[in-house]
Amino acid sequence: MTALPRGESPGPSANDDDSVVADEPAAAPAPAPAEEATADADDGADDGETAEGPEGTDGAPAPEATVAGVDGTAEGDAGAAAAPSEAEAELAAQRELRERIEKRKAEKEGPIAAGAKLSGPAADLLAAVRAVESGEKPSTAFFDSPAPSPDRRSTPAPAPVRERAPAPVHAPQGASPEAVAAVAAVLAEGGAPEALAGPAAGTLGAQAGEILREDPWQLLSLPGVGPEQADGFARALLGAGCGPDDERRTAALVGWLLERAALQGHTALDAAQVRAALAGRAVTDPDAAVQHAIAEGVVLVFQDGPEDELSDEDGETDESGGTEEGAEQAAEREPVQVFLGLDRYALAEESLADGLARLVNACEKDADWSDAAAAAPSPSAAELIRTAAAHGLVAHTGGEAARAEPAALIAAAAGLGLRALGATHSADGRQRLAEAVGDPGRSLPAVTLAGLLSGAEGPGRDEEGALALDLLVVLDAPQLDVETGAMLVESLADGTRLVFSGDPGVLESAGAGRVFADVLAARACPQVVSRTPDPGPIGELVSGIGIGELNQVEAPGKEVVIVPVRDAGEAVHRTVQLVADSVPRAIGVPSSDTQVITVGHGGSAGTRALNEALKQRLNPGPGRFGGFDPGDRVAHVPAPGRTVPGVVVSADTEGLHLDCAGSPVVVPQERVAASVRHAWALSAHQAAGMRWPAVVVVLPGDAAQGLSRPWVYTAFSRGERHLSVVHGVDQALPRAVAQSPAQDRTTRLRTLLEASDG
Repeated sequence: MTALPRGESPGPSANDDDSVVADEPAAAPAPAPAEEATADADDGADDGETAEGPEGTDGAPAPEATVAGVDGTAEGDAGAAAAPSEAEAELAAQRELRERIEKRKAEKEGPIAAGAKLSGPAADLLAAVRAVESGEKPSTAFFDSPAPSPDRRSTPAPAPVRERAPAPVHAPQGASPEAVAAVAAVLAEGGAPEALAGPAAGTLGAQAGEILREDPWQLLSLPGVGPEQADGFARALLGAGCGPDDERRTAALVGWLLERAALQGHTALDAAQVRAALAGRAVTDPDAAVQHAIAEGVVLVFQDGPEDELSDEDGETDESGGTEEGAEQAAEREPVQVFLGLDRYALAEESLADGLARLVNACEKDADWSDAAAAAPSPSAAELIRTAAAHGLVAHTGGEAARAEPAALIAAAAGLGLRALGATHSADGRQRLAEAVGDPGRSLPAVTLAGLLSGAEGPGRDEEGALALDLLVVLDAPQLDVETGAMLVESLADGTRLVFSGDPGVLESAGAGRVFADVLAARACPQVVSRTPDPGPIGELVSGIGIGELNQVEAPGKEVVIVPVRDAGEAVHRTVQLVADSVPRAIGVPSSDTQVITVGHGGSAGTRALNEALKQRLNPGPGRFGGFDPGDRVAHVPAPGRTVPGVVVSADTEGLHLDCAGSPVVVPQERVAASVRHAWALSAHQAAGMRWPAVVVVLPGDAAQGLSRPWVYTAFSRGERHLSVVHGVDQALPRAVAQSPAQDRTTRLRTLLEASDG
């Protein structure tokens, strides 16, 4: 089969009078420079979680003195003095779970090794490893995501019980007016914006002013602050006593680098990469800087290699610290790789690995589910039922149609009298799973994962704090980040069966880690591969993309249409035409059921530009409720990685009222700017875990660098009945599909799982 050529449709001609695309001239502004679009590429670091930044990017925004409220007036720093919300109360319950993890890990001393514990002081370890690493080239460019946001510093937050859709949790912890005033005075002395006072007090605590005066580089812990700004602040406060090798500066830089890496999904980084990045920030002795950061507890150090590579237990050492035999063996060994990581992710990965091993070993292995397997609707479903009966942890892979198999497992387990439940990434996925399972005569068989962890959905917890379940199936497993995964596993009692189910071809989680991929790669449990293909032309197209082929498919019902465009301006024009007219007329899918997906938030055809154009056509208005009008399609982002589609209903003193799939949600005024966006157009990360009757994927020329096989696979597979591709990237699309996806995230979970299995 041949690849889809630019400008051709697998079905009837895109320019036929009866085609999906109306033949109208494009009249739109010229495209922005490519770097504007790529700065907002959909890399998972930001998918609507934060407000628009000062440079038009979607990184962590620089705090502003006022925030527009939903009544159109300027609101002060209301979040700082607001009373705790129900969402914050739910967060307290979540923190208790994390405290349980921390308590269990508190007795572990020294650095945490990936597969083997390290011995000796951290400085000695690094000195030994550097000798082994000699000749290794450090990477010099590995960060391109925006500065860290407080949103990434906490585990995805749960939903309040009163709201079936998750509630916002972005408001900072309250800080006293005195603390804010003290911080403001220090900020003014250092020439920093006074608007940073509230976030600084919320992040650094009541003594934030004193902390910043003693260590000005702590400013890097605030959203929107980079090393250049922190250096300027430090120079203003410290004067001649400020230098690039100040240990306070280098320690803060190491932590900042690791936080930025987490925005890209990494839970750890190669020490050589960190040293190279420090050198690029004018640090003259990166080795000493890393050692100091380790000694200060800013980061933890890990090794990837056997324990005896850094040990002299075998034989006596000579004056140089090794034996002749050891020297020969060392020359033959692969270099030891040293990783640095933040304690929160090290804690989560270790806890998750230990918890998964516990579930594997505590499960009843001789359960007889043969009758349920015999009654399964498909051979793949029967295999999944039999495998789950005999194992405490199972991985299941497959596309959209394969979701029927975990649904059959849930129904079968419920029929056996077990407490079985399915958890999905989104409310849309919950609805689709519930419909697939049906009502097995018990409580609702499907919940969102956030709702389950918060207690807003599901069976609740027993007296020991464990979820009252015998079987839990986690669908959309690639969207599971490591911190949420650790909390989930800590919430399961011994004997509970856990099944991870998902499509390994889609984009990974918005948060740090790659739980599903690491479980699969480590072969930590039995794996059931579905043999149920996705049906129709869209299913055929997506299946080809999954193996690296962009095939032409027969689409007699115009299920797949390619719309060629010359530039980003024409891409916006054609997209609006498709959503507002062509798809409803030719396909019969209304605009309200058609979703636009594009590569990034910025650029002339990013989500912001597309949403502005679509609002003007579909729901024009003055935006009197903080930029929104009744009837606007919006994306509510209550926590990083969770996008809840909704429609604006109204606004009042309580906040912005949304209808999220029939569930009312109220977003407080001070949180609207940070957690609500227009959503006729979404990024692929935001769209993950959801499906719509029709999807329009927009690929302007300046978005070519943001394409990858997982991105294309995710975006193209969101449509149920129809897929239009607004195509302006020429051969970049087939090249992206053909290129094998690399593991672009550095994590330790796979190594930990393999060690526990061994």
